[in-house]
Amino acid sequence: MSEQENTPLEPSLEDALPPEFGDLEEGSPSMDPAALSTVFDLSVPVAIELGRTRMSVQEVLALGRGSVVELDRLVGEPIDVYVADRRFAEGEVVVVGEQFGVRITRIIEKGSTPVGAPS
Repeated sequence: MSEQENTPLEPSLEDALPPEFGDLEEGSPSMDPAALSTVFDLSVPVAIELGRTRMSVQEVLALGRGSVVELDRLVGEPIDVYVADRRFAEGEVVVVGEQFGVRITRIIEKGSTPVGAPS
């Protein structure tokens, strides 16, 4: 994954918050629930990533109805959930009525290795 692909398109929620919010770690003395409630109505982008692949321009132009694009994930492997362009959780695809959904199976801890970064 290139450096450019990792560049957020929008600032993250932490980056957008004013300094008075301080460290948002749970139990931290600077976390004021009344002040934090002002951000509860903010809308943040959520993206679900099933997998990735690389294709040449020629291969992309050859895609048509019925084409299959093979991804780098195995069946049963967790999918990634991004909130404000940061990997937030892992989950599994589920069906809710006639729509797809994601069941969260693991919340990614702050400071964990980003996707695509060497471990």
